[in-house]
Amino acid sequence: MPSFLQPEWLISTFGLIGILVLVFAESGLLIGFFLPGDSLLFTAGLLVADGRYLRQPLWLLCLLVAVAAVAGDQFGYAFGRRFGPSLFRRPDSRLFKQENLARARQFFARYGARSIVLARFVPIVRTFTPIVAGASHMRYRTFLAYNLIGGTVWGCGVTILGYFLGQVAFVKSNIELILAAIVVISVLPVAVELLRSRRRARQS
Repeated sequence: MPSFLQPEWLISTFGLIGILVLVFAESGLLIGFFLPGDSLLFTAGLLVADGRYLRQPLWLLCLLVAVAAVAGDQFGYAFGRRFGPSLFRRPDSRLFKQENLARARQFFARYGARSIVLARFVPIVRTFTPIVAGASHMRYRTFLAYNLIGGTVWGCGVTILGYFLGQVAFVKSNIELILAAIVVISVLPVAVELLRSRRRARQS
């Protein structure tokens, strides 16, 4: 990653407010798809366990992260509901690619309401899925229920994982390797789906 996207640098520079802003942006803003959500939360949990940069208790960090994640998706849903039709006609730019929106649309069509929870664990897709849900006029109560579940499980789960693994000597001494592994695991579903799409395109 570029230095300005490395989780430890982001946390040491912007602290808890920076974490919450980035989680919100990645969850519901079109420009947030490139942000390191999984590795950021894992590192936040690790640093809480280590007592560096973050002095807040784990429960408070988890609560605020979950709120930021849910709020981000709520914004994405409202944005998609309001601007959905024009969004699908928007030309590609440096920060916006129709293929990302199409990928999220396929994900939503395949998994339905469950995609709101599942997309939390798939980079890029998690940014665009709430927008697609809004554009598709998914029932708001259904979206809200799945959003609360997904935001809480993802936000708290990854942070708590970092907290407990951060107390393991091997993890503390090999943090860069662990973060690299998290990034690889995070993008693996996207890579698999791309390979499947190419295979289907060749067959057709």
